[in-house]
Amino acid sequence: MSITPVADAGPVRRVRHQAREAAALMAFSAATSVAIAGALVLLAHWGR
Repeated sequence: MSITPVADAGPVRRVRHQAREAAALMAFSAATSVAIAGALVLLAHWGR
């Protein structure tokens, strides 16, 4: 039984890359939430 890796996984992912992707995901999620909340407020306002 060998302990050598089967294939090269490609370039090493750095923590800063993961942090950048996480920050981008959080920003996208926040912007989407604000847009949906704004749309619901507008619909509620127009529904009066």
